[in-house]
Amino acid sequence: MVEDVEDMLRLMLLRHAKSTWDDPGLLDHDRPLTSRGRKAATRIGDHLRKEGIQPDLVLCSSSVRTRQTLEQLRLDGGIETVFDDSLYRASASDMIRYLGRTGDGALSVLMIGHNPGISDLATVLVVEPDQVFFLPTAGLVDLYLTVPAWSDIQPDSAVLNHIVMPRNLV
Repeated sequence: MVEDVEDMLRLMLLRHAKSTWDDPGLLDHDRPLTSRGRKAATRIGDHLRKEGIQPDLVLCSSSVRTRQTLEQLRLDGGIETVFDDSLYRASASDMIRYLGRTGDGALSVLMIGHNPGISDLATVLVVEPDQVFFLPTAGLVDLYLTVPAWSDIQPDSAVLNHIVMPRNLV
């Protein structure tokens, strides 16, 4: 856990929960969560509430499975939420540019996206050498930024607070 984080920006990266491949006629963008995925996302949401973690802003891919993942988190109302097509299949560098335009009103941001981009983003941002992330479905990486503003975000500008996997939550 990172200490003395009072004035640091916080970025939580969440890979969407498990989605179904049962309907070959569905576009990838339109695939919904499985029951296992809904349960995993609910566990992550329970963890966030238990830890008192409430993002100021949610940035979410426009896909059905990322939207349903967000719904299952059951976050408190009133959180500014942006659904954006550009976060669907976004690369790490795309997401860094997106976060740089986020706006300075948010101290904590939850970004819900897809692999490989979301895992690559965690890997690129974290300062620790040889740290490579591959988030499973509904995996969450909690980071603190070492830069003063979202517009300053760049590679190696975050420290790892913790990683949460739904299978490790009771």
